Amino acid sequence: MGTFSAWHWILVAIVVLLLFGRGKISEFMGDAAKGIKAFKKGLAEEDKPETPAAPATTIDHQPAPASAPSAAPATPAQATTPPVAETTPAAAPKVG
Repeated sequence: MGTFSAWHWILVAIVVLLLFGRGKISEFMGDAAKGIKAFKKGLAEEDKPETPAAPATTIDHQPAPASAPSAAPATPAQATTPPVAETTPAAAPKVG
């Protein structure tokens, strides 16, 4: 009773075929094979060195015409609020 005989395995195979049918099992095996192929392809692509990217293109800068009036750079406004003092969180009481 402790081991399965060949008749037990044949009965299990018949039940599986009746429940799932030949079509479902073959679809499952085909999907598993596709997954393995995709995994191997991913590993192979990982080993290949990446090709360098195309150099970035730059846009030439054209200076503004000399007749335009140049504006003086704006100075940042001085802060009128006093600086905030840094506070530390209160220490948690120690539980013994």
